[in-house]
Amino acid sequence: MSSGCEAVGLSSPVSLDVTEGVALIGLHRPEHRNAIDLPMARALRDTVAEARRLSKLGAVVLFGHGTEFCVGGDLQEFSAAADRGALVGELATTAHDAVLELRSLPAPLISAVHGACAGGGLGFALAADLVVAEHTARFVVAYTAAGLTPDCGVSWVLPRLVGPPRANDLILTNRELDGADAERLGMVSRVVESGTAYEHAIQLARSLADGPRPALAESTRLVRSANGRSLEAHLQAEADSIVSVARTRDAGERIAAVLQKGFRSSSPNESTK
Repeated sequence: MSSGCEAVGLSSPVSLDVTEGVALIGLHRPEHRNAIDLPMARALRDTVAEARRLSKLGAVVLFGHGTEFCVGGDLQEFSAAADRGALVGELATTAHDAVLELRSLPAPLISAVHGACAGGGLGFALAADLVVAEHTARFVVAYTAAGLTPDCGVSWVLPRLVGPPRANDLILTNRELDGADAERLGMVSRVVESGTAYEHAIQLARSLADGPRPALAESTRLVRSANGRSLEAHLQAEADSIVSVARTRDAGERIAAVLQKGFRSSSPNESTK
């Protein structure tokens, strides 16, 4: 997949480009279908951490260069390793740090999925707040086909998105889903035509970056943390968030704009009530 703009760090297994408050993070091992090896996992962890420290970050897009989003762990490296367990353990730990960095971004994260999205790549994609997928994308858990168990949060996020019975079906049978299937199950936010996921994700990211950034950042944080809280605790978190953003200049300007727009569109009698 072409990034549509000049990306930096293309000699690295992960690229980063920042334009007008939107950070574009690209998995860049296209000759290996973006399979995850240790250098990629480390680079993704460090690149996302770098993006997290950016000032005025409005949105982030995660995508894959080439023909696939990410096929998961590099099985060729697993096969060649002298100590497969040690390699897999180090890779999983590093990739998990990358997932935690993705989940900690202070702005909405959008994954743009095309081609294969499997194994750890599925974990990376589903760490996003919004998933834009082409209808021809192929989602598959894949781990048990290689005699392995899920990592990168796949066995954590799937039950929350699709429910335990369907999560078990996907994990145990490796049933492949296309973009529309994944959307029906609740794994995907939007399905788009083949070859357009990146462009749609960029458009969505720019729209979010142009929007009420404090409110969007806080709303994203609330949804990410909802599963780990009781209703009582989450209601308190909502109260704290709305108070915090209500005090921002952005909220004041937008409230005034909504009121002004409402007055202009109302009838004379309605505006005097």
